[in-house]
Amino acid sequence: MTETLVLASRSRSRIALLEGAGLAFAAEPSNVDERAVEAPLLSAGADPGAIALHLAEAKALDVAARRPTDLVLGCDQTLGLDGERFVKPENRDEGRRQLERLRGRTHELHSALVLARGSTVVWRHVSVARMTMRAFSDAFLDAYCATVGDAVLSSVGCYQLEGPGITLFEAIDGDYFTILGLPLLPLLAELRRTGHLAA
Repeated sequence: MTETLVLASRSRSRIALLEGAGLAFAAEPSNVDERAVEAPLLSAGADPGAIALHLAEAKALDVAARRPTDLVLGCDQTLGLDGERFVKPENRDEGRRQLERLRGRTHELHSALVLARGSTVVWRHVSVARMTMRAFSDAFLDAYCATVGDAVLSSVGCYQLEGPGITLFEAIDGDYFTILGLPLLPLLAELRRTGHLAA
């Protein structure tokens, strides 16, 4: 294959996952206004999985329009709790309040992947992980927030499972790569199917 695989993101965790899998790729972030894209979907009552897929598609097509001869990977992750869509907190206080709402409850992470070439979407996938936070104390939450600092702002759930965030949980049902925002096994299977990777 002569076309380049392009990640429509500069996410450090997604880049690290693709590099760890030994993939050759370029990274070029999209210019999509995520809040503008999702606003009509939220008004229409779309579920978090559908929103993640729509955003991943918008990002993939945005970059693919600039790189029409390449295969572009768009990604997005949403967090849903009882039908409500969560977004990344804007400050530490908001992050703490979000963790208070997630405490002792099970939320879902929806991780969507879209491959696009030119103006055409050629593959879509959504994986879901169910995450149950334990009923931790306020003192623990204070200590957690002090330990992670501004890192609480870097993910929709206010945690990084590969770091101190793991201490927030009592049960996890789902694929590790889905939780990190890039379901790697389905992507690798698709790249093998299309000849981008050796089978």
